[in-house]
Amino acid sequence: MSTSSSPPPSSAEALAVPASERPPALDRAPLLNFFVDALIGLAALLLTSIGTAAVWGIWRSFQLARHAKQQGLPPDPHAIMASLGAPGVLAQMLMALASTSAAALLLYFWRRRASPQERTQSHAAALRPATWGWAVLVAVLVFILSNLIGFLAERAGIKPVPTNLSMVDQGLREWPVFLIAFAVVLAPASEELLFRRVLFGRLLSAGRPWLGLVLSSIAFALLHEIPGLSGNGPLAIVQLWLVYGGMGAAFAWLYWRTGTLWASILGHGLHNGIALAALYCFGLQ
Repeated sequence: MSTSSSPPPSSAEALAVPASERPPALDRAPLLNFFVDALIGLAALLLTSIGTAAVWGIWRSFQLARHAKQQGLPPDPHAIMASLGAPGVLAQMLMALASTSAAALLLYFWRRRASPQERTQSHAAALRPATWGWAVLVAVLVFILSNLIGFLAERAGIKPVPTNLSMVDQGLREWPVFLIAFAVVLAPASEELLFRRVLFGRLLSAGRPWLGLVLSSIAFALLHEIPGLSGNGPLAIVQLWLVYGGMGAAFAWLYWRTGTLWASILGHGLHNGIALAALYCFGLQ
């Protein structure tokens, strides 16, 4: 019995297929595109941070001006500027969420949108019970190893203060429900989309997973502990980079192992939930 193969689609036929249904194009320069993605993401983070800070400043200025009027005082622009202060913990969480989400969504829809085949594979992976077992195991191991590194560093006289610790501590006291939603659901979803699906995923799909794991983990560590934004010394910063880099590597491996981003989102969120519970109950970091 003879069979005949269909001719390949013409250029016109290929263009007629919606972009969302086309297979992903071959990435001929994945490493270059990784750094392009990183630069675009950094620009989006900075611009969104500046924009949200400006919005907060305007809103706070109106608050102070209204308060002055209620006291029968004429609004003084210089006094208002001097009284602005720093954003509260809720504003800090919203600004961090907005900047990370903006970078992640921009890069995903512009540069690394999932094809129908990728979504189907991810859905199938999410239905496997082993996927969720790996997510729980990785979350617990990351928590244990992070605290082991902290314990050993403390024995060596190194005790860093994470940049976000004061925000978390204040959030537990003032906005516990939103902090839990932020740390366990919202932040893990946006960070996994950015660091694992976009950055790591580009090199993973190009057949260079170990390079992607290393580079995306470095980017993850740098975002979470930027030198100069805290009083940590060089050794303390290196310890935090080791902890955050290890977390990033573990969640990248989890995404690679299971084939679905939902696993790394769950693992990340579960780890953050365990860390919050430990901080609340025992003061562990």
